Amino acid sequence: MKILYFTAGAANMYCGSCMRDNALAAELMAQGHDVILTPFYTPTLTDEPNVSQEKVFFGGISVYLQQRLGLFRKTPWALDRVWDSPFLLKQAARRQIPTSPQFLGEFTVSVLEGERGFQQKEVEKLVHWLKSEPPPDIVSLPFTLLISLAKPIKDAIQRPVCCTLQGEDLFLEGLPEPYRSRSLELIRSNIPHVDAFLPVSEYYAGFMAGYLGIPRDRLHVLPLGINLSGYEAVQRRRTEVFRIGYFARIAPEKGLHVLAEAFRLLRKDIPSAQLDAAGYLAPEHRGYLKQIQASAGGDLRYHGALDREQKIHFLQNLDIFSVPSPYAEPKGIPVLEAMATGLPVVEPRHGAFLEILEKTGGGLLFEPNNPESLAAQLGHIYRNPELGQKLGHAGTQGVREHYSVTRMAQRALEVFEGVAFETANRPR
Repeated sequence: MKILYFTAGAANMYCGSCMRDNALAAELMAQGHDVILTPFYTPTLTDEPNVSQEKVFFGGISVYLQQRLGLFRKTPWALDRVWDSPFLLKQAARRQIPTSPQFLGEFTVSVLEGERGFQQKEVEKLVHWLKSEPPPDIVSLPFTLLISLAKPIKDAIQRPVCCTLQGEDLFLEGLPEPYRSRSLELIRSNIPHVDAFLPVSEYYAGFMAGYLGIPRDRLHVLPLGINLSGYEAVQRRRTEVFRIGYFARIAPEKGLHVLAEAFRLLRKDIPSAQLDAAGYLAPEHRGYLKQIQASAGGDLRYHGALDREQKIHFLQNLDIFSVPSPYAEPKGIPVLEAMATGLPVVEPRHGAFLEILEKTGGGLLFEPNNPESLAAQLGHIYRNPELGQKLGHAGTQGVREHYSVTRMAQRALEVFEGVAFETANRPR
């Protein structure tokens, strides 16, 4: 099958969504399918071999300039190639360009306006490229923030378009008015142009059906999968230090502050407890981390952003794991990675964590945004080492059975082939 799979670069950040897209594309390629993985905005950063194309559409510099200055909406395409070059995009990705909530709102609305927005020229470039290439069997968009491209793509190549759903509601809810309402209106107006929506969890399928009004018959759950190479489970033996771990973006929506407060409570009964955190830290969240470190009495060790080898080593040296997101998380990739190394996990009783732990049996649930409930569950596992071992073993097996990249690719093909067949046989 020939698949044109778009992903969204996140500058210099390890992004769960683009890493998931890369893993899926790589596995489909390994199974013999013709996959073109093409980034939007910036080149992608992954901790596995990157299989994406060098060419980037809607280059971050171009779309920024077009949003800010009318002149750049009319510059020749040949000139645009200068700031769309991978070299310049990578250089720009290393710099943090401050953007106000108003700019993000204006930009989001403009992109969602598609051919009527300030990035009209970028849509034209994409359509021109599509018409010059052999058509794929199916096209996949990375999220609904680019749903305005579905109609131009279908008009250009007459092929079905799918759209992944993997957490964009958090971004949309953070937009100020009137941009939030206008963005939702534009997304909903483009739903008819998408042949299938691919939520990454059962939870998110139900949530997005209500949030965006997507018809249920166009929702096809495509669960996450991770590349398990290197994720050997290790035999953990109780030592003097009880190491509690967190691995995710350092941001309020991921809940490190909840874990730090639970840790503070836990230390009253378990003085040997130690809190270790790792993950990408954006400049705007440095104050957030400093505040948490101060509240933890200096007992929080931050290990920075980790590559794949460092991440696996970090996880293998913990005793227990939690990313206690107050936000109802639709994905949960770090939890899968932790369980793959045999770690018992403690996660909030909402979002995708419910189905992940139901399928794997690899951890316990606590009441969301409740440090006392989290501390109680962490302490329960500490006082019952056999339970920790049982949960760790179940999680290791459960991830391999339900959340491998091979299983994710098989499900993706099932959906893609079904959508392509249905579209080809639809009465015209």
